[in-house]
Amino acid sequence: MRLLPVVVSVLLTLSVAYYVYIPLPEGIQEQWKLMMLDAGIRTMTHLTSWMDPLVFHHYVKSIGQSSEGFQSMVRGMASSEPDGGVTPGVKVSDITFAGIPVRLYEPPAGGEGHLRRGLMFFHGGGWAFGSAKEGSYDKVNRMVSDELNAVVVSVEYRLYPEVHFPVPYLDCLTAAKHFLSEEVLSRYAIDPERVAVSGDSAGGNLAAAVSQEISMDDTLSVKFSVQALIYPALQGLDFNTPSYLQNEHMPVLYRSFAIRLWLQYLGVNLSVVPQFITNKNGSLQHTHITPELKARLDWTVLLHPKYKKNYKPVIVEKGSQGTVTDVPGLLDVRSSPLLAGPEVLAKCPRAYVLTCEHDVLRDDGLMYVQRLQDAGVTVTNDHYEDGFHGCFSFITWPLDFDVGRRVSRGYIDWLKNNL
Repeated sequence: MRLLPVVVSVLLTLSVAYYVYIPLPEGIQEQWKLMMLDAGIRTMTHLTSWMDPLVFHHYVKSIGQSSEGFQSMVRGMASSEPDGGVTPGVKVSDITFAGIPVRLYEPPAGGEGHLRRGLMFFHGGGWAFGSAKEGSYDKVNRMVSDELNAVVVSVEYRLYPEVHFPVPYLDCLTAAKHFLSEEVLSRYAIDPERVAVSGDSAGGNLAAAVSQEISMDDTLSVKFSVQALIYPALQGLDFNTPSYLQNEHMPVLYRSFAIRLWLQYLGVNLSVVPQFITNKNGSLQHTHITPELKARLDWTVLLHPKYKKNYKPVIVEKGSQGTVTDVPGLLDVRSSPLLAGPEVLAKCPRAYVLTCEHDVLRDDGLMYVQRLQDAGVTVTNDHYEDGFHGCFSFITWPLDFDVGRRVSRGYIDWLKNNL
C-alpha cells in the first residue's frame, strides 16, 4: 500500500508531461515555456467547449471571459515586477471615434508648439478575441506613444459572434476616417504627413484592408503615410500554402483553428470546417477564380525557393470544388487584401511587414511583400527565423519570450525611423 501514492504520483506526472509535450522545431527557443502556454490554451478551449456543448459557437465568449481573468492575474503579478510594465506620463482615455470605442494614448511631451506623430492600431485575435485594452497591446501602445511622441488610437472594433464580416472592417474604416479628419488631427496636434496604421494577425488584415481603401479614396485629403503589418492574415482562399502545411500543429495558431476563425469571420456554416481541414475544399479550382486573380496569391511564383521547400500545390479532385459562390467574402478584397489589384497596391503607403518562420500566416505576409514591391511600394520585411504566431503579444512576465521582446522592439524601432 505504501507504493500506491508513489505509483499514482508517477502516473499523474507522466500523464501531465504527455499532455503538455508537443514536438517543436529546433529553432524555437524557450520550448517548455511555449509548451506550457499551449497546454494552457488547449485546456481553456476544451473546458469551455465541454461546459456549453449545445451552443459551441459561443465558446468565444467563455474563452474571452477566461482570458480576461487570466490577464487580470498577469497584470497583478507584473505590477510587482521592478518596472511594473508602466509607462509614466502617457495619458490614456477610453473615448469614441464616430461612435466606435477607442483607447487613446497621448504622450507626456504634449503638442504645444510642435506636431506629433499619429498611429492607429487594430488588435489581433481572429476577429473573435482580444481587446484594445489587453495587457500586451496596452503596453506596446504606451511605449510607442512615449518613445515616438505619438498619439496612438487603438480601436475596439466589434467581434464574432455578435458580428461577422464586413462589420469589423467597417468599424475600423469608420474610426480611421475620423482619425484622419483635419478636425481630429488638429485637436491632438498630429502631423498629417506622419500618420500610420498598424495591426497584428487579424488586426494586420484590417490594417492592410483599411490602408488600401484609404489610399484609393480621393475624397480624403490626409492618408496614412506608412502601414505596419505584424504577421497579417491576408487571404482565406488557400489554406495549403507551405507555411500552413509546415506549421499545421504549431502553437499558438494551429492550422485547424486558423481555418475556423476565417470561416467564423466570413459567416460560413462551421459544419464545413472538416472539409477545409482535410483539403477537400477546392476554392482555388473554382471557375469563379480567374487566372489573373489566382496569380495574386500564387505562392509557387511569389515565394522565394527557401520558403517553398518541397511543397507542391494541392490539387482537389474534380467535383470537390469549394464554396466561393456560397461565400462571396472569400473574394472580397476587404477580407482578403492579398487579392487587391496592382493598381490598388501601387497607391498604398510604405510598408513594414513582420513575418515569423513558425507561423501558418508566414506566406500570406511574404506574398504581400512581393506584390507590394512589384507594384513599386517600398517594403521592409522583418523576418524572424525563431518567431511563432502571437510572439508579439508575449512580452510581459510570466508569459514573456525573448523573441517577443525582440519583435516588439523591432516594430517600435522601425516606426521611430520611418514615421
